[in-house]
Amino acid sequence: MDVTGAKWRKSTRSGGNGGACVEVADNLPGVVGVRDSKDPTGPILVFRPESWRSFVNLAKGR
Repeated sequence: MDVTGAKWRKSTRSGGNGGACVEVADNLPGVVGVRDSKDPTGPILVFRPESWRSFVNLAKGR
C-alpha cells in the first residue's frame, strides 16, 4: 500500500501517556491508515473508512 502523501495525526487526547499513541491518516483515497507513533516506519494497518468509523463509534460507546 502506497501511503505517500498521508497526513498522520494523533488524537488531541493522546497527551500524558508516555508516548503510547496511534496515528491515523484519513486523507488517503478509500482507506484509513493506522500506525504506532513510536515506530513511524513500521507496519501500517489499513481499514475501509466505514469500518474505521464503526470502530471509532464503538470505542466512543455510540
